[in-house]
Amino acid sequence: MIKADQRPLYLQVIDKIKQDIETNIYKEGQKLPSEFELSKQLGISRATLREALRLLEEEGVVIRRHGVGTFVHSKPLFSAGIEELYSVSDMIVQANMKPGTIFLSSQIKEATEDDLRKFNDEGLEEMLVIERVRTADGVPVVYCEDKIPSEYIKHQSVHEIKSIFRYLEEESDRTITHAVTYIEPIGFHETISEILECDPETSLLLLKQVHYDQTEQPLLYSLNYFRADKFKFHVVRKRVKA
Repeated sequence: MIKADQRPLYLQVIDKIKQDIETNIYKEGQKLPSEFELSKQLGISRATLREALRLLEEEGVVIRRHGVGTFVHSKPLFSAGIEELYSVSDMIVQANMKPGTIFLSSQIKEATEDDLRKFNDEGLEEMLVIERVRTADGVPVVYCEDKIPSEYIKHQSVHEIKSIFRYLEEESDRTITHAVTYIEPIGFHETISEILECDPETSLLLLKQVHYDQTEQPLLYSLNYFRADKFKFHVVRKRVKA
């Protein structure tokens, strides 16, 4: 079944499996045939097949579960440039899906030393901490923990807040213009992965962000845990000449 050409055989195997996925011979989440069966179908050695599957796993096309088998990986529903600052609501809307919110908790906490540093305010006394789950067409996709100086929230009944970005803009004359972001890959999280209904092998992407207004004043600190099987981020990097 593999077309003979000048490329290494494992590259031909990769193309063949990708083609079978694109034509829905193998669907998202479906288990591939065993290594023995698949190598026999393709007329190749199991060593060649394993190399092809290893590279397909690195690309995120398939996922291998030890002792279970190899499965077609789900394609991300959302893709965004990390250099572009969108609210979670905006990202979901751009994917032609309906954003929703599951409110978990909100509480006023005393500002910590770390809060004073992040918000560059020695006089900061209290923080409003909001925990929510954002959904896309009813499916949990992001766990959010947001910290805001309590003085910015005039109405502490936050159950109806859909987008904190828009709330801050509507309730004050301050607009979030940019953020400093740190990204951390995380494996299975004992609490958050279950809240987001993740499979054990589904990883998370944690975005830690300090959001600033037009005067460079911090307004919001957020911890957003994205399901890695639903979100893909990319960045445009420009070459700097020495």
